[in-house]
Amino acid sequence: MASTARSRNVLTLYSGKACLRSHQVRLVLAAKGVSYDLILVDPAKPPEDLIDLNPYQSVPTLVDRDLVLHDVDVICDYLDERYPHPPLMPVDPNSRARLRMAERRVEWEWLPLVEEIQSGNKATADKARKHLREAMLSSAPVFKAAKFFLNNEMSIADCLLAPLVWRLPALGLNLGREGQAILDYGERIFRNPGFARSLTPDERQMRELPTG
Repeated sequence: MASTARSRNVLTLYSGKACLRSHQVRLVLAAKGVSYDLILVDPAKPPEDLIDLNPYQSVPTLVDRDLVLHDVDVICDYLDERYPHPPLMPVDPNSRARLRMAERRVEWEWLPLVEEIQSGNKATADKARKHLREAMLSSAPVFKAAKFFLNNEMSIADCLLAPLVWRLPALGLNLGREGQAILDYGERIFRNPGFARSLTPDERQMRELPTG
């Protein structure tokens, strides 16, 4: 008889095939170099064990023995504490606070617009695409400040942002020359072998990984 997720001894992630929020968690796991079982979920036919584990049947859902988590922020924080090397948040309280505020802006202002682009009618999608472009371009100077987002080392903020930048062509979003700093930022992260490991087959089809 197949084992259920609750009886697994291996970290397990239930993930969408091209889900932005799932990709964010997969990138954290890749950055940590953590081995885990990946279960790609068809939202129309969620597996029975996911239905049992998560009343919302949502992805991503992380299972670590008897612990079940299905909030992206909680999952990312848990993974950073559970697997402390390499750390994905700076030690300095001020730097951590700045990154936290940036993360909240992405989650509260940018990601809802992504959802509208993906699921709305043409008028709604076009309006959301315009607002997302304006919001990202207003933050373009920040992407020049350091190798990574507001930090010299990769952080959870990058794990939230890079999957969004990866999806820009699929979202029909052209940042133009004004957004070159954001595009360059994305290319730096996309060259990391961990980013390639974070991609599902569906996500690999969205664009080509940079070479060299």
